[in-house]
Amino acid sequence: MRSTLISVISTGNLAALLFARYVNFYNGHGMNVLGVTGTIGSGKSTVCGILEQLGCPVIDADREAHLTYKRGTRTWKRLIATFGDEILDMNGEIDREKLGGIVFADCRARERLNSIVHPATRRRVLKQLARLRDDGHSWAVVEATLLIEAGWQDLTDRLWVVAAPEEAVVARLGRDRGQKEQEIRRRLAAQMPAREKMERADEIIYNDGNLESLQERVQSLWHNLSTTTLPGR
Repeated sequence: MRSTLISVISTGNLAALLFARYVNFYNGHGMNVLGVTGTIGSGKSTVCGILEQLGCPVIDADREAHLTYKRGTRTWKRLIATFGDEILDMNGEIDREKLGGIVFADCRARERLNSIVHPATRRRVLKQLARLRDDGHSWAVVEATLLIEAGWQDLTDRLWVVAAPEEAVVARLGRDRGQKEQEIRRRLAAQMPAREKMERADEIIYNDGNLESLQERVQSLWHNLSTTTLPGR
């Protein structure tokens, strides 16, 4: 850890210094972090809702990302400088549909968006983790669609991937969010394929739409995880 801190200090990267401190604190004081990811519409939020019912606090990284967009924030200013004020709505807030229309059609634009939003979101997630650690929780969940793509696996001790058939995802998002099939498939194509996510998972949760089966699977996994002492703890 000392060599890590020396390297960080030498670069003058304060954010990295804080991150190194947080990771060391978790590893040394017993708070574990479970990452939950999957493609859009796979059922991550349902899985995390079950975990919350079982008593584990959940940090919704996608929600934290949206909060970084709020009018007047540094991220808001950078997004306008990068993509122009045409991404704003009538109230001066970021219109996520307009922004999405730009970035999901252009991989370079998407990379620029992520380079702005991911660091800001990570800072918010780290603060939430620190708060939960200070509150004495032994486990916390970070739910994030792009957890792997953003390089956040270093925040987690275990990773669960929620997977669902693409046709089920299309049907679910069309029904629940009113999204058009073409738009859903375009967004899915812009994300890491579910198979690649599953290759990185400690556990895979298949969600075929049967809520009872999903609850049983999550409850079983959580019981096993929460009663297991992880290496180095």
